[in-house]
Amino acid sequence: MNRATPSSAGRELKLAILSESPADEAAIAVLVEGVLGRSFVRVHPSLRARGWPSVAQVLPSIIRYLHFNTDADGLVVVVDSDDSVVHTVAHDAPDYYHPLCRVCQLRAIFRQTTKKLPVARGRSRVLRGVGVAVPAVEAWYLCGLEDTVSEATWVAGQEALRPPYTRRELKQRAYGTERPNLQHETEIALREARRHARDTRRLEHDFPGFSALAADLRAWPTIS
Repeated sequence: MNRATPSSAGRELKLAILSESPADEAAIAVLVEGVLGRSFVRVHPSLRARGWPSVAQVLPSIIRYLHFNTDADGLVVVVDSDDSVVHTVAHDAPDYYHPLCRVCQLRAIFRQTTKKLPVARGRSRVLRGVGVAVPAVEAWYLCGLEDTVSEATWVAGQEALRPPYTRRELKQRAYGTERPNLQHETEIALREARRHARDTRRLEHDFPGFSALAADLRAWPTIS
């Protein structure tokens, strides 16, 4: 089972979730509760995003909105990597930044947006949680069901210029169709997120992009 964290006790936790679709946001909320070992209340930002460019564009405004206009404790952001550079431990070195890595880009947006914000609502900043699904969140849903689907497999395929699968194929495998409607997509996403939330260790092992998110969440101070 998941190891308990300092955040597992205290007052009601309030978090916002930002991702590329409502289905993904619902699933991510379940995964976050699994990592933290506690439930939370969703705070809904004033803006929504659909796709990577939109997430990057609206994120600064959402951070500022949550900071000044809500009592949200944290903001969790998860996007697909698509064909971008995959984050590695080398990127975590002090002052390192890879301009084509979406983990690096999201972390930089948080840093640049929050560094000059004044204290508001009793807190200096909204806590950050960043994850990137490689190459798409459907790979997370298939983790543990298909051994050939993992971040390492995708990276090896990238390096060999022979991707092991396409994002369209991942959708077909996860949903049974390349174009699921929102209801079906949400049902499958929630089903697989609940499976992982019982024990996130396999997902963290096979997908460092999720492990990075889990590390962010576990580093949060106790909310009390």
